[in-house]
Amino acid sequence: MTRQAEIKRTTKETDIAVKLTIDGGGASKVSTGIGFFDHMLDQLARHSLMDIEITASGDLHIDQHHTVEDVGIALGQALKKAAGDFRGIVRYADAFAPMDETLTRVAIDVSGRPFLVFRTEIPQAKIGEFDTELVREFFQAFAQHAAITLHIETLYGGNSHHIVESCFKGVARALGAALAIDPRQKERIPSTKGML
Repeated sequence: MTRQAEIKRTTKETDIAVKLTIDGGGASKVSTGIGFFDHMLDQLARHSLMDIEITASGDLHIDQHHTVEDVGIALGQALKKAAGDFRGIVRYADAFAPMDETLTRVAIDVSGRPFLVFRTEIPQAKIGEFDTELVREFFQAFAQHAAITLHIETLYGGNSHHIVESCFKGVARALGAALAIDPRQKERIPSTKGML
């Protein structure tokens, strides 16, 4: 079973193509026009061990909101499509991601029920040219369209770059673990309901 998907999303605001392979090696090829965001998406691929390719062009002359949110939507859709009916997966996972003075805790349930809890304060409004308020918008769009329950909480930290990067790395680690195939499941759906 090859768990991979491609998604193309074109609106009046953005044009996005995503290719995702869950059982990859952490390779990434990302170009959104937003340097720091590309760096974070590279981290998401590397530490989840998913292969992710993203090309995005958007109305950056207005601001970054549409591009970041729509990448979250398309990436979430690709993940949901690649995972299929979630047969055989571990389903639940968590991770702590330290980065220097910062520590972020992430918990994931690949549940078919989208929900985001985001308890992270980012001191600076911008990291380079990146609008830090868009971190939550990205994860909201991603969780909604991947149909996962995602909890992100930064326990402490001071440097905005470290805080955001620990969020992405924590999500990556937890996501990779939750989507791993559990040989004891023997291809069962990991729910007493029989479906997710």
